[in-house]
Amino acid sequence: MVSSRFRLTLRPEVIMYILCSCTVVVAYDLFDPTANITITWDVVSWTRDGYVAVVKMNNYQMYRQIMSPGWTLGWTWSKKEIIWSIVGAQATDQGECKEFQNDIPHSCEKNPRIIDMHPGTPYNQQFANCCKGGVVSSLGQDLENSLSAFQISVGNSGNTYRTVSLPKNFSLFGPNQGYTCSPVSVVPSSVSLTSGGRRKNRALMTWKLVCSYSQLLASDTPTCCVSMSSFYNSEITPCPSCACGCMNNKNCALIKSTLQQMEGTTPVKQCTQHMCPIRVHWHVKKNYKTYWRVRITITNFYYNFNYTKWTLVAQHPNLNNVAKVSNFIYKPLLLYEHINDTGMFYGVKKLENDLLLDAGSNGSVHSEIILKKDRKMFTLKHGWAFPRRIYFNGDECIMPLPVSYPSLPNSVLPNLDIKPVVIIQVLVAILYQFL
Repeated sequence: MVSSRFRLTLRPEVIMYILCSCTVVVAYDLFDPTANITITWDVVSWTRDGYVAVVKMNNYQMYRQIMSPGWTLGWTWSKKEIIWSIVGAQATDQGECKEFQNDIPHSCEKNPRIIDMHPGTPYNQQFANCCKGGVVSSLGQDLENSLSAFQISVGNSGNTYRTVSLPKNFSLFGPNQGYTCSPVSVVPSSVSLTSGGRRKNRALMTWKLVCSYSQLLASDTPTCCVSMSSFYNSEITPCPSCACGCMNNKNCALIKSTLQQMEGTTPVKQCTQHMCPIRVHWHVKKNYKTYWRVRITITNFYYNFNYTKWTLVAQHPNLNNVAKVSNFIYKPLLLYEHINDTGMFYGVKKLENDLLLDAGSNGSVHSEIILKKDRKMFTLKHGWAFPRRIYFNGDECIMPLPVSYPSLPNSVLPNLDIKPVVIIQVLVAILYQFL
């Protein structure tokens, strides 16, 4: 039997915090369980020594996008294949093509790396859904721009469905290393509609693979944290110390002295007690009779890195009754039937807050949410008014310990539905006893 001297007792809220924190390193996404990027190769014609294919990259992630500088798609050829040409994208390296005297291939690399073209690419080098600088929107934020595509002409490969060799060892960087891709497999040929939807065309051959994201693979440390405050408590609950790494005073001094030289270099974080690139602040602003108001502020602590088309996901039981959202667009994520406690926020292009600028006076965006009360559920006690989870750009943020949440002052009356006239009558009755 273990001696009581060495028995460790954990409070329930601490146990819950530990369990919630463990979800950061799991590849499975609680709020988007079917999330993936699906890559499809449709062979549209056979050539003398290979084929022409359309490669499509569909982002089926509800709130995780591929930001600038964009995606990089790589693979390994099975034989001695070469790329004769690409429309709508380009290989990063031509490789060694000394065997070819007249027609020089676009790339002879055994392990080619393909990147998207930028907007403004000449028309004869464009392809449908190309040329976005590698930026691919999330499915929930912008369905139209959640697809990227290019056309590729491959040589030194089989030129029939029986002799063609499939590429292998696919990799997707976007722009981090958080994606893992499945082996490629042959699937039923894709069908496309032409002539205004009156005719069906089938690819000669189709193969497909799926790439899934893991926050653990993407970064060694968390990428965001949450702080809290309220109208009923003057104290602010900050992000946990060292949430994304610990501050190094020597490095902080170096950063301050070289700010003018950091243009175009690796992103550098502002020195803070939490050392996170992103902080999300949740402030309980007002409490009305039938509504309550929350202010959300997102701050970028990178000196030289902007977040394009950012997304924020919040889980709170009262998100099932959102009355109004200012400055941001809000979409509920209906994950399970009869449960509506999770939603996605993102910026509005015409308000120019879909771009979160780097650290400084303009390095933050904010929104205010008005939520309708359910009197059977609403309370300001025990931290109920604060979120259960926060995600930024698909990465789960580090939350403060529940015991540190802003608490109600001792003088505040219990959260009972008592009319003011009843309170006055009770006070008069008490005073009467002393007269």
